[in-house]
Amino acid sequence: MSGISLPQITFLALSAMALVSGVLVITRRNAIHSVICLIVTLFSVAGIFLLTHAEFLFAVQIILYVGGIMVLFLFVIMLVNLDVAAKQAQFSSHWLVAALTAGALTAELVYGIYLGRAEFKASQPVIFPAPAPVTNTQAIAVGLFQTYTLPVEIASLLLLVAMVGAVVMAKRKFE
Repeated sequence: MSGISLPQITFLALSAMALVSGVLVITRRNAIHSVICLIVTLFSVAGIFLLTHAEFLFAVQIILYVGGIMVLFLFVIMLVNLDVAAKQAQFSSHWLVAALTAGALTAELVYGIYLGRAEFKASQPVIFPAPAPVTNTQAIAVGLFQTYTLPVEIASLLLLVAMVGAVVMAKRKFE
């Protein structure tokens, strides 16, 4: 292990953890276990974002996806009556379609690796780019608050109008 650095080991560990937990998401029969494995996958991807100096994407991944959406999924799964869902018809009759799709995706992956074999060298060490003088978060902030200020404000107003409209419609429905 003389030529492998700590960021490379960290990247390989996070990648392996993301791949394993991603496979576990789709192979677990218990929905709560699948959600927990998906949370591990999202944490791993966030760690990879942090390794590549994408601090903003790291923060969004943790706050938005892990902190918000996955907790919401977990609560919904825990509140829904899973006994009724377990008695419903499963998709086990579509195994042939799933096998054909998996075979086609595998063939595409093998063909892509075959075409890019000159550029794809697994024996080459992973080289991380040096951090730029301007951080990723600063570049996004400049884009949002200087270059695209008007479109961002228009989008925020449209979202506000849609949210107020949804509240008004829901209030009329329950009155």
